[in-house]
Amino acid sequence: MITAGALAAASVTAVPLLANASAPDGQTAGRQQAFEQAAAEYDVPLPVLLGVSYHESTWEAHPGEHSTSGGYGPMHLTDVTPEMMAGGDTGAAGRGDLKEMAADPSLHTLQTAAKLTGLPAGKLRDDEVANIRGGAALLASYAKATTGRTPVDPGQWYAAVARYGGSEQERAAKAFADRVFATVKKGVGETTRDGQQVRLDAVADVRPATSQLGGLRLKATAAAETECPPTLDCAFVPAASANGQVSNRPANNIRIDSIVIHDTESSYESAINSFQTPGGGSAHYVIRSSDGAVTQMVPTKDLSFHAGNYSTNMHSIGIEHEGYAASGGTWYSQAQYETSAELVAYLADRFDIPLDRQHIIGHDNVPGPNSSLVSGMHWDPGPSWDWERFMRLLHAPVNGVHGVGPIGSAVTITPGFTRNQQTVQVCPTDDPTGATPECAERRQPSNFVYLRTAPDRAAPLFGDQAIHTDGIGTNRVNDWGSTAQAGQQFVVAGRRGDWTAIWYSGDKVWFHNPHGRNTTPARGVTVVKAAGDSPAAVYGSSYPDKDEYPAGLSPSTQAPLSFYSVPAGQAYVATGEAAATDDYFPSSGSVVTGGKKMYTIQYNHRVGLVYESDVTTAP
Repeated sequence: MITAGALAAASVTAVPLLANASAPDGQTAGRQQAFEQAAAEYDVPLPVLLGVSYHESTWEAHPGEHSTSGGYGPMHLTDVTPEMMAGGDTGAAGRGDLKEMAADPSLHTLQTAAKLTGLPAGKLRDDEVANIRGGAALLASYAKATTGRTPVDPGQWYAAVARYGGSEQERAAKAFADRVFATVKKGVGETTRDGQQVRLDAVADVRPATSQLGGLRLKATAAAETECPPTLDCAFVPAASANGQVSNRPANNIRIDSIVIHDTESSYESAINSFQTPGGGSAHYVIRSSDGAVTQMVPTKDLSFHAGNYSTNMHSIGIEHEGYAASGGTWYSQAQYETSAELVAYLADRFDIPLDRQHIIGHDNVPGPNSSLVSGMHWDPGPSWDWERFMRLLHAPVNGVHGVGPIGSAVTITPGFTRNQQTVQVCPTDDPTGATPECAERRQPSNFVYLRTAPDRAAPLFGDQAIHTDGIGTNRVNDWGSTAQAGQQFVVAGRRGDWTAIWYSGDKVWFHNPHGRNTTPARGVTVVKAAGDSPAAVYGSSYPDKDEYPAGLSPSTQAPLSFYSVPAGQAYVATGEAAATDDYFPSSGSVVTGGKKMYTIQYNHRVGLVYESDVTTAP
């Protein structure tokens, strides 16, 4: 899921301006005049400055707040901290090389702009006028570096604009510059969320000096590097290099064992643009809703920062689908489902990934890498992604003869989709399309069953410990803690009339299951239990022990997720065989494999990890 708006705009709620340009008559002027003054001060053609800002932020200010790419203000000046990379799509919490990861110069254009303007970095974050000045100064410095001057002709700023986009890849830099100059050519006007009117007058005769691009000495990426079935409409547009890591999976013994399904929470083009902005996330593939067109953005051998958990990023391929999790499934078209299924089947065959819901997962099934990040993990593709339909397209259906076995047996959640009507509450913050002006409940086809604290429709919904300190959940569309999703597998903990209980998140929870209509008995699964009388710890990552790292490599660290455990007497389904702990260091290409192994288990709506030595297993 991408929470940035169009073209990497900040994802935070707009707030009132903290600063405005001063007009000659002493009255406060708007953002338009701030652009005009900065353009004049640094000899940047106004259409170029406005065009760059439009494609970085759509002229929004968000003073003091940063986008998902770590960018600030109308000019999206980046200043990515290790803390940002610990969370977000990188999910690098606990990594010993976190500071090194955040040190990429493309992630700190705000600091460069501060030096160029002589203004404090904090002012460039908080003050929109200073931010616009900083962006103009940065553009001017790029023009001087490529042309030796600040040309009057807007077309002579092509290389400067391409460099401002931040990508080291030639195709991505060219795409950004081409978008900016297309906007300069046709013009555009917007009223921002805080009421500012900004206008870029068309410069119809602009002639971009595209030949300048060669002087930037960017990396070339050939179209032949696209990895798709030949039957798909597939192109390659590289994500920003800072939004992933070069690797050599699986040849370097980093296994690829899962595929993560996302939705973009933006348009197809906006998702592609966002992934080209340094400091944010990325995905291996993006699929368009209307016709299933595919853009690959990261080679499968490399790590994409898509899952919000570095361990998951190491071992998975991420596929973004144009759509909105709160939109009731209307964006998930048949063409998109079919294209995605064909791509997933191709990748699963290539990397020997099992075609089941334990290895084809949603972003909402990925664990938080540490306790502080669990509650904020993304919940896409949401309740409207039809998992049962999708798995049928993969010729790997999750359902069969419905029913439920005895206590201690395992079941697969199979409620159907169209007939499985659930009531969810959707609020404005859940729906970036703007189609939800106020919180409202609606009944819709859904991929989940609600979980309750007792076998009674009047009983409270179960509340995941990381989200609800009182243990009481809600029907809010983004409240993943009270639901079990189609294809997930759990151990039966009790039966009473039309109700079935399962072990879930360290507790016993109930769902309505008359005649077993919402479940299918699961055969041949591995069930894990705590090895002794003490609970088994649950983790969100799978790094080796500190003493297993060679000298010269900074060990990553991990701790049990404080909310969770596998209490004695409870049982959970493992998604596969136990796998060795491991870690990766892109600076040297080193892969560290630990001596311990961990099981991934279906713990709640998300998976968790337990050490093999802490549990016992039964087929």
